[in-house]
Amino acid sequence: MAPSQSSIADYTLLPITLPSTAALPLSKPTHTIYLRPHAPKVPTETDSRSIFLVNVPVDSTTAHFKTVFSSLIGSGRVEEVIFEGDKTASTAVVKVSEKGGKKRKREQEEDTQASELPTTWNRTIRQSGSTAVITLVDEKSVELTLKAIRKLHKSSKPQWPIWGDEKKVAKLGHARYEAHYKLRYPSPAALQAHVDGFMAAFNRREEEAAAEAKRSRNVPDDDGFVTVTRGGRTGPARMEEAERKRKELEEREKEKLSGRDGFYRFQTREKRKEEQKALVLGFEEDRKRVEGMRERRGKGGFRPER
Repeated sequence: MAPSQSSIADYTLLPITLPSTAALPLSKPTHTIYLRPHAPKVPTETDSRSIFLVNVPVDSTTAHFKTVFSSLIGSGRVEEVIFEGDKTASTAVVKVSEKGGKKRKREQEEDTQASELPTTWNRTIRQSGSTAVITLVDEKSVELTLKAIRKLHKSSKPQWPIWGDEKKVAKLGHARYEAHYKLRYPSPAALQAHVDGFMAAFNRREEEAAAEAKRSRNVPDDDGFVTVTRGGRTGPARMEEAERKRKELEEREKEKLSGRDGFYRFQTREKRKEEQKALVLGFEEDRKRVEGMRERRGKGGFRPER
């Protein structure tokens, strides 16, 4: 028997033997997975000891891949398996400062878990042809894995890894839907634990917001304003800085308003009032002048000149 094809482009081919089923007790079908060293567009610290997989089986679990890699390079080499669409710790938890970083990260992980509702499925079904990233314990394990696969391809009778151990994972088929039905109606204790976790995370965020508001008291912003929070000020800290900022702001406002008469609404109103006052004064002067002319011409009244 001639050696099988071991690679396509930069991918190494790994056929796996699927277990027999009640419908096909004698057949030994295979499923091909494509592997290559992980090289994402955005590098990470674990790229050098990670393997990128394409066309993972739809029933893939971490236990399945640990069994497959144990048959290739020995047990204890798989550190983490991240499937396509899974949330990782790096995306679920934001970057924290060095001060209290570990504690802060742990609290944020707890908040993320508390905000998620209980799952209703005991096992995830992957999309056909999806991908995964397997992180091994070191870079040497990546080389050993690819070398072991190439060695199997050169064998006349290769013994491909058997796909997983169904004893370590939840069953599929009818058993999966029975478990789904039960998980749709969690116990009162589970619901209470979820509510308690959510409220604990909410109270922690409220305390952090209150502490941040307290620290921001008497600290002027870029415009020179001091944020007044509930509880009042704690003292005259940095008042000189606030006064200096206020004067700078006034100077900037004067520069902006120079040559802009009528820019604000109140300026337009004042100008209109002055114009109306001038009209009233002019009308009064005209009326007095007309009355004076009438008196000079006698009781015959005013007669315009022809």
